[in-house]
Amino acid sequence: MSRTFRTIIAVCFFCSMTVSSSVFAEKIKIEKLDDLPRHTYSLSVPAAELFDNDKALFELTAQLRKDMESDLETYDIQDKTTLKGYYGTLGTIAMLEGRYDDYLTLLNKRIALEDKEAIKLTSGLSMRALISAKRSGDKDVIGAFKIAYGQLINPLPYIVVGDKIKQLKGRSQMISRNLLEGVIIGKVQPILDQSGGEFGKDIAQQLVGMSSAVRLSIPYKDAVLDVVTAYLDANQVEKKDIWVDRDISLEGFDKGTNVTIAIWDSGVDVDLFGDNVWTNKNEIAGNGKDDDKNGFIDDVHGIAWTLHSEKTPDLLFPIGDVEKERPVLQRLMKGLSDIGSGIESDESDELKKIMSELKPEDTKPFFENVGKYGNYAHGTHVAGIAAAGNPYAKILATRITFGYTMLPETPTIEQARLDSIATVETIQYFKENGVRVVNMSWGGSVSGVESALEANNAGGTVEERKALARKIFEIGKTALYESIKNAPEILFITSAGNSDNDVSFEEFIPSSFDLPNIISIGAVDQAGDETSFTSFGKVDCYANGFEVQSYVPGGDRMAMSGTSMSSPNVTNLAAKLLTVNPELSPSELIDLILQGCDQKQIGDRVVKLVHPKKTLALVMEK
Repeated sequence: MSRTFRTIIAVCFFCSMTVSSSVFAEKIKIEKLDDLPRHTYSLSVPAAELFDNDKALFELTAQLRKDMESDLETYDIQDKTTLKGYYGTLGTIAMLEGRYDDYLTLLNKRIALEDKEAIKLTSGLSMRALISAKRSGDKDVIGAFKIAYGQLINPLPYIVVGDKIKQLKGRSQMISRNLLEGVIIGKVQPILDQSGGEFGKDIAQQLVGMSSAVRLSIPYKDAVLDVVTAYLDANQVEKKDIWVDRDISLEGFDKGTNVTIAIWDSGVDVDLFGDNVWTNKNEIAGNGKDDDKNGFIDDVHGIAWTLHSEKTPDLLFPIGDVEKERPVLQRLMKGLSDIGSGIESDESDELKKIMSELKPEDTKPFFENVGKYGNYAHGTHVAGIAAAGNPYAKILATRITFGYTMLPETPTIEQARLDSIATVETIQYFKENGVRVVNMSWGGSVSGVESALEANNAGGTVEERKALARKIFEIGKTALYESIKNAPEILFITSAGNSDNDVSFEEFIPSSFDLPNIISIGAVDQAGDETSFTSFGKVDCYANGFEVQSYVPGGDRMAMSGTSMSSPNVTNLAAKLLTVNPELSPSELIDLILQGCDQKQIGDRVVKLVHPKKTLALVMEK
């Protein structure tokens, strides 16, 4: 797969017109994100100056507002997430420009489109409180804000919004002007420097959002923290963990069949898994030779590819001698995961303090180091979930390499073709070595390719860049789709994604693939409630993706959250079903998994929660 499809770990920061339809022309229907028009903008000042320069900021907001309102006037956008994004940005602009009634109208439109109850109840609370404070006439605006914010927060049902409020607290503790300036220095300004100050809508929205955070959110963050801390202290209610009673173990089961599971991920520390590791008996470890003449050197426990799709015997991403720094890196990664999940922990407190005190010039290296270790640990964590409680599971490590730099490499057609060759060879390797289940906790989209091109001022004009991104994307997409299609005996299990969007509209692959041997998994929390981050749309079922315990390289255990964790939970179930009945086909496995699911209604969507115990009982009955 193209490296431009690979998971990009993004750190999102806290920031929080009416358009009439033309009666003379029918709107143009937009059924996928790529069909929306491109808009370009320019700055004549350094991007960080927007935090204080009213003239430059409001010139940008005026143009962005004009373009977004024109899009809503012209196009019938068939995606709630995209519409919420439009209303959210237009609302941010309205707040910056002091058009408070417009903001409230746009907020209500956004809330009306929201299916997730926790997001619906917590959207726009700080801005609503700020509007109330501004309109009160009270000279102590911060004091009035704090009172109004408390009146909005305190009545909310903790069991519904508790995790969202914890996330809000974590982001508020981290956010600072220095941090946002560091993001601009490390990521945004280099893009503008290459392009002569020109940029697209996504970057324009980021700049407006960060300017809003500096002007409208950071000044009130202490008041926010006082209110949400008091709310959380008064509502210490733990959700019931439904997954303990649903879990199954095959330890002691003496009639099982070995099942080979490919962990197609960032690499696996195979030394941790003992008898659970797959072994190629025709290869001699460490001699630097391709003993079995299959094209891979030293593939004793699996295969690996570098960032540029070159074969390597290193099943773990090489980041040097990490033993000395491992405890620190693990704490930082754990802290980052906890903050994203709304978990109060020593690690999250430590990371919040570090991030709140970061100097702008230190932001880029800090995030890149944490991202590098995250890539190093990700695949091992996934493998531990997939193999838990199954002595018959055999892990075949399959490393791909994710980028971790704040600025991505430039996508090219040549590299996309090399990546596609690696994709075809990888799935052929699975077929030749009896793999029954493949876990893919990663994905990407055509918009990701286009953004990477823009970041490097590559691809020509806006329309030329769009066309090139589509060409690069289709090379990788076609290779992956056709290779999965041509392996009908293998079940491919993929994470839905963590962007709270419709994977089909965004063309997010592989989770949007519609094939009989692939299943896409969303994430719920310990109580079975949909997480705020999980994507939706072409999602077949949901599993636990919240604070899931597993191994990281070196043997330590830690909890991580994401659809990257929910996917291997279903891989674990599929492998256990095959252990009991190896004759099951991928379509039969999918049917059994879905038959065992419980269902709940979320807005206009049905969420299916996996139930391993029920599903295994169905197999045992047969």
